[in-house]
This record gives sequence, C-alpha cells and structure tokens, in this order.
Amino acid sequence: MAQTFKTLPGFRDFYPEDCAHRNYIFSVWRRIAARYGFKEYDGPVLEPTELYQKKSGNEIVNQLFCFDDKGDRAVSMRPELTPSLARMAAARQRDYRKPMRWFSIGQFFRYERHQKGRGREFYQFNCDTLGDDSSQADAELISLAIDLMRELGFTKDDFQIGLSDRNAWVHFAENNGLTEEQTLTFLQIIDKMGRTPAEKLEASLSELNLQKTQIDEFIAQGAAVSNRIPEVMRSLEARGLSDYVKIDLSIVRGLAYYTSTVFEIFDVSKGMRAIAGGGRYDQLVKLIGNVDLPAFGFAMGDMVILDLIKETPHANHKMTEALAEQEATDIAFILADEDRYPDLLACAQDARDAGLSCLTPLAIQKVGKQFQAAEQTGARLAVVIGSEFPEIQIKNLTNRNTITTRREDLVSAITKV
Repeated sequence: MAQTFKTLPGFRDFYPEDCAHRNYIFSVWRRIAARYGFKEYDGPVLEPTELYQKKSGNEIVNQLFCFDDKGDRAVSMRPELTPSLARMAAARQRDYRKPMRWFSIGQFFRYERHQKGRGREFYQFNCDTLGDDSSQADAELISLAIDLMRELGFTKDDFQIGLSDRNAWVHFAENNGLTEEQTLTFLQIIDKMGRTPAEKLEASLSELNLQKTQIDEFIAQGAAVSNRIPEVMRSLEARGLSDYVKIDLSIVRGLAYYTSTVFEIFDVSKGMRAIAGGGRYDQLVKLIGNVDLPAFGFAMGDMVILDLIKETPHANHKMTEALAEQEATDIAFILADEDRYPDLLACAQDARDAGLSCLTPLAIQKVGKQFQAAEQTGARLAVVIGSEFPEIQIKNLTNRNTITTRREDLVSAITKV
C-alpha cells in the first residue's frame, strides 16, 4: 500500500481558500498599521535559544522547537518576536527617530498542546512603539487595536478591551509585605484567577497570607488605584473610543516583563481565549541589549481572529465580500475560432501589460463552456476572439452590455463597457 503523509500535529495546510482568508487578515493588519504611521520590519525565524531564556527564563525551553544546529549552536524556531525586536532596536535605535513605530507579520512556532485558536505554528501581528514612556503611547496602540477590530467588521457589541495596570498590583503586593519573588507568584495567581477553582485559589492566596476578599475589594476600586489608567482613558475618550474599553484589574498578563499598562481584547460572549493582548515593557530592551528604551506593544494571532470572524455573521460577510472583490478576474478571454488562438494570446498579453488580470483557455472547449467558466471565476468581462478578428466583442458579465471594438483599441474600450 502506498504511504500517505499528513501534516504534523498543530501544523496547517493552506489551500487557496485558506490563503485567501489569511491574506485578508494580513491586508487589514497592514492597512491599519499604516494608518497610524507604523513601519513594517521582520526578524529571523531562527534565533539563539539563549535569547528567549534571557527574556522568559529556562522554563521557556519546554515550549520551544529547539535543537543544536550543525555548528553546535543551541537554536530555536521563534515562538514570539519581542526578544528579536528588543535585540534589533538596541543595536540600531540611534538610526531612528523616536518613538519608533514598528509592526511585523510573521510565522511563529510553539511546542504546545494543539487546541482551538492555538496551534504549534501560527501567524501573528506584532505592533510596538519604542522610545516613549507616556500614557499617550499606550492609548495610541490601544486605539490602533480598536480600529483594527472595527476594520475587520466587529462592533462594540462583539468585542471589548479589558484595561489594567500591572503596577497597581505590584504596589498592592508591596503594601501587603510580599517579597519580589512572592510578587511574581502572586501576579501569576491573579492572571489565572478566572480559570482557577475557588478552593484552589483561596489556598494559593493563603500561602501568601492573603484572602480573596482583599483581591475583590482591590479590583472593585478600578482606576482609583492607578495613576496610569485615568490618563489612558482620557486619551481614548478624546478619540471617541472609550466605549470599547472596560477597566478590569483582574488582567495582569502572566509574562514577567510587563511593567505598567496591560490590556486584552475579548469577544463579548467570552467564547474563546483572548483575541489579542499586550502592554508596557520598559525594561526588556535594556535587559537584552543594554539600552534604556521604554516600549509598549501588543500581538494578535491569525487563528483566534479568523475563528471569531467566521463565528460573527457581519464580520464574516465583510470578509466574504472583500475576498470576492479581490479574487475577481478582470477579463476572461473566449476563443470562438480555434485558428485565432495566437491572436487571443496576443490580446491577453496587451491587457496584462496594461495591468489587468486575465484568464485564457488552455484547452479548446465549446464557447458555452468557456462562458460558464468565466462566470464561475467571477470575471467582470468576457472578450470574444472569433473569425471576425481584428474585430473583438467585449461583454460585461454583470450588466450584459456588449460592444465591438478592434484589437488596437481593446484596452481603452474595456473601460467603456
């Protein structure tokens, strides 16, 4: 029996329709980033494993596709881009005006359990500002994230941003006598609080001499315990975007490198994991590249956002319409006389030279089947090459208008049909 091969667990094949969905999301990511003045960059897919250990500790190795290369170097497929960004920014930050507004779209790899919205390979949009520690920089990126969701077809009834201040919890921990090591443990407890059974949560807090009622009372204070959140909210209010944001101190994000403002995007029904998230990380560039460069950024993966688009009728409709428009062919050439095939190819090349997309018949078929194929591909026009050549018939497949022109006037006549 012939051997058959399948994709590895957590990896995906991208058939044309899958690529179309992926490229639609990419186009929105790029469009909104450009609207805010961000410039695209990228880094290598393979980095020294030590780079990720520097940021996240040795335990990160369990989540990496890592190996020794032929030069006996310990290397890993990138699980994220922020460490590479920090390394790159530290190396050449003097060459760029501050704040640096950078974004990237790339493929990433994590050795984790495959589940809905998360695979072992995925594409991710990363958007960061570097060199500005103001609350306005925080609000700018949160605004970008909101506009990105709206451009994808979502409304405030579909998603919400949870805004928090990790620093407020650090002060809470200090005021309750926790050591630096205990504070990191405490922040991880808060980060998982919504997913932790009540008894286990109480036990974890008790080990730190804390009670759940203290946590609840602190969360209820909202912006009152943060100097940063009110400033961010005022900026969002000025933009008319504050209705998309809810202050939620239960969000701290588990990564230890966050230093202040953090946020996450959720679908309102909370039917899936966080759609996107990020925050301020003012010490990472210094940790990795020994350059003091405050930063704020967020990331959004392609798997979760595509799931949400497909599950939200109006967002899915917007994507379907956009793809239909993008994929439509300008012209389908119809061969009505086999002897005129060379003339058809010459006309098609004229149209392509003018920047038009064209389909030409590769095998001889009846005219009716050629028209049927043209309709199925969504072609706007059919150009019929027959025995009357150099006279050519152009038919609009939408409104059925038809005109006759000559080969030398084909390109100019196309705009009149």
